[in-house]
Amino acid sequence: MATVPVTELKPTLEKQQNNPVNEKDEDKPEKKLTVLETHGYALGRTVGAGSYATVKVAKSDRHNCQVAVKIVSKFQAPGDYLKKFLPREIEVVKGLKHSNLIRFLQAIETTHRVYIVMEYAQNGSLLDVIRRDMFIDETRSRRWFRQLLEAVDYCHERGVVHRDIKCENLLMDKDFNIKLSDFGFARGHMKPKNGIAPLSETFCGSYAYASPEILRGIPYQPQMSDIWSMGVVLFAMVYGRLPFDDSNYAQLLKQVQNKVTFPKDPKVSQPCRVLITRILAPQRTRLRIAIIRNDPWLIVAVAIAQTSTTDKSVDNIPTISTATETKVFVPETPDIPKLLTKEALVTKHQDTNIGIGLENELPIKEIQAHSSSKSIEGNYENRGKKRTENRRNL
Repeated sequence: MATVPVTELKPTLEKQQNNPVNEKDEDKPEKKLTVLETHGYALGRTVGAGSYATVKVAKSDRHNCQVAVKIVSKFQAPGDYLKKFLPREIEVVKGLKHSNLIRFLQAIETTHRVYIVMEYAQNGSLLDVIRRDMFIDETRSRRWFRQLLEAVDYCHERGVVHRDIKCENLLMDKDFNIKLSDFGFARGHMKPKNGIAPLSETFCGSYAYASPEILRGIPYQPQMSDIWSMGVVLFAMVYGRLPFDDSNYAQLLKQVQNKVTFPKDPKVSQPCRVLITRILAPQRTRLRIAIIRNDPWLIVAVAIAQTSTTDKSVDNIPTISTATETKVFVPETPDIPKLLTKEALVTKHQDTNIGIGLENELPIKEIQAHSSSKSIEGNYENRGKKRTENRRNL
């Protein structure tokens, strides 16, 4: 029987060792990339969650930085939001670019979800700072209010009104600069025509920040209502609480139609109180942005604002702490408008077990920040009944 020399067997053995045959490996399918992964985004931790949307941090290969991804479930989101407000939000933010606005980067729509990719503000919201520090000193308040003023003025000059300005929607970047976010109730094409300012009849926003004309349910100038909300934000910064109690509609309406009152503590300068009073005023006498910009309190030289390093407990917050759990009482009468809040848009839905898993999703379309002004379209149904309760925002 012929034998094979050992020297001839050695190359064969080496070849088998270098290229092992594994039938299981051949049958194992390659891992399918998620929709976001195909666009270069690797999802990370959750930084916010609501009834029908979740916000996660993601690492972006395209932008070489961290971004925020808002994930909206089509199964859980209200029909009005999907058909009206979400397309309008994307349409509006695509054309905005300002240092004090959260920058829109990309929107991706799939069969089950809509992903909105935005600039990530890693230092939370103004509300977080107020809750930590109990109130904001006038030096920081002046700087941040000026930044808010510049952001809102930029929007108004381009015919965009925000209609939901509040502390939760003012985010902080790495240098603690204000970034106005959440244009879910925003509307474009609102520039005055022939000297006549267009009126809005969608009564939306948050009760505690809503202007008297919105609460009365009459057509209003949205630019002036944005300014009112800015006044509420300034009050909340320097006092650490909201100026108006939104737990009862009748009481709230009475308060906003009277001159604003100030608590004894903390101590706030008279020029600051005067500015707040002139902003939280009836629409006919309410200050315009051009006047606010030159207000004596606001033009004081400002040092770079630094957040405090004290570690104050959230449990020690004054009025502001428990407000998020307060429900609004709106009597069932035709004379009282139902304010369209984000909470009121939420619908009860039977498919409560649908999560935000990203597997096996097929992209339908993609909207780039630099693309044409084509909004997301689709056939969505309003599922369930609206929930009319609202919670206080600070």
